[in-house]
Amino acid sequence: MIYGIGTDICDVRRIAASLERHGERFAEKVLADGELATWRARSARWPERGVRYLATRFSAKEAFSKAIGLGMHMPMTWRACEVGSLPSGQPVIVLHGALKEWFEAKGLTAHLSVTDETDYAASFCVVEKIQAK
Repeated sequence: MIYGIGTDICDVRRIAASLERHGERFAEKVLADGELATWRARSARWPERGVRYLATRFSAKEAFSKAIGLGMHMPMTWRACEVGSLPSGQPVIVLHGALKEWFEAKGLTAHLSVTDETDYAASFCVVEKIQAK
């Protein structure tokens, strides 16, 4: 049963402007530790890809927060929600701390799609209530 649906579109230029204004502090606020390491590596090698990586993670977390109905209110925080990847490359939501406990207690699972194209990053998230057998 669908619990919630969330979508978000993010202007990559806006993320670039935030990075210029606030420096790495902006990325440290939005990204979990694993994402931050990936962002730093991509940014060092291909700065434009680093910005797009950050924009897709920002967009995915916004879409997830909408799908669970919390927005950016506790226990939902930027760093408690991580966007990982399966070996196939499929993006997945990885939760930490109180957000993970809240999500599991409600018996939820998430499905995520993320894309980017030059100036925009977009994400779509469906959260389902796991049916007891």
